[in-house]
Amino acid sequence: MWLVKSSIGRKLVMSVTGICLVLFLTFHGCMNVVALFSGDAYNTICELLGANWYAIVATLGLAALAVIHIIYAFILTFQNRKARGSEKYAVTSKPKTVEWASQNMLVLGIIVVLGLILHLYDFWYNMMFAELTGAVSAVAEPSDGFAFIKYTFGNPVFAALYIVWLVAIWFHLTHGFWSALQTIGWSGHVWFNRWKVIGNIYVTLIMLLFVAVVVAFAFGIAPSL
Repeated sequence: MWLVKSSIGRKLVMSVTGICLVLFLTFHGCMNVVALFSGDAYNTICELLGANWYAIVATLGLAALAVIHIIYAFILTFQNRKARGSEKYAVTSKPKTVEWASQNMLVLGIIVVLGLILHLYDFWYNMMFAELTGAVSAVAEPSDGFAFIKYTFGNPVFAALYIVWLVAIWFHLTHGFWSALQTIGWSGHVWFNRWKVIGNIYVTLIMLLFVAVVVAFAFGIAPSL
C-alpha cells in the first residue's frame, strides 16, 4: 500500500495524524485551564472522561494516532538522514525562524515521547487505568484530577520537567504545523508564510494554556476545591 511503502504516503499519514493530535491538544489545553477557575468543575470534566465506554474508545483511538505518528516520524527521520546526511526534513523552502526546529526534530521528538510517558504515568495511569483496574493511589481517588494536578505540579522537579516538555512540543509543532499543511497541498507559494504565522500563533496559544496551569500550581496561585 502506497501509504505505507512510499515516502509521500508516509508523510501524508504523519501529517494527518499530526493534525488530529493538534486538535486533541487544543481540547486538552482548554480542559486544563478550567482547573485555574474551579477544581469542582475540572473534576466534573474528569468524571465525564473517566472509565466510560466513549472515553475508553476515544483514548484507544488517540493512542493509535500517537503510535502511528511516532513510528512514521522515526522512519521518515532515519530515512531522510540516510538519504541526505544531517538534513532531516526536505521542504520546498525553510523559514529561518523554524530552521533550528526542522534540523533537530529527532531530538525534539525523543523529548516529546519521554515527556508523554511521564505524563501518562502521572495522570492516565493514576486516573483512567486505576479506575478500570481498581488500583489505589496514595494521592487521591482516580476521578479527582484536580488533586493529581496539584500534587504533580506542586513538585518543582516535575513542574520543571513539564515546562521543558511543553517547550519541546512548541518547537515540534511550529515546524510540524506548516509542514503538515504543505504535505497535504494546502500551502502554496502565497499561503506558505501565512500558514507559518497562523501556525506559530495557534501553537503558542495552545502551549500557553498548558504552561499557565503548570506555573499556577507550581507557585501555589491556583484555586482550591
